[in-house]
Amino acid sequence: MKKLLLVVLSMLLAFSLTMATQNKNQNANSSTAGNKSATRKPIFRANADQIKQAQALLKQRSFYNGEQTGKLGADTRDGLKKYQQAESLKVTGTLNKITLEKMGVPLTDKQKVM
Repeated sequence: MKKLLLVVLSMLLAFSLTMATQNKNQNANSSTAGNKSATRKPIFRANADQIKQAQALLKQRSFYNGEQTGKLGADTRDGLKKYQQAESLKVTGTLNKITLEKMGVPLTDKQKVM
């Protein structure tokens, strides 16, 4: 009977230590993730009007054949890549700050400080 009690207590102790270690690791990971998001810059996003203006310019320069939807679909991204390559910009297929400025599309006040 004493052996059974000793085995059960040993297992409970082992289980408790395992749970404490896992909890400690989980807390360490969550605090690290919190620090990463605090040091990240805000994400630059073009608004629908800016996308429409970019689509019009891409269409004018024959890099895009679609409609001015204000959405960054696959065709718009392909056109952006062609435009960026033609203008010696970093080819990303996104409407980043540099691409919008090169296109002459006005930035919002919030975008200007990013």
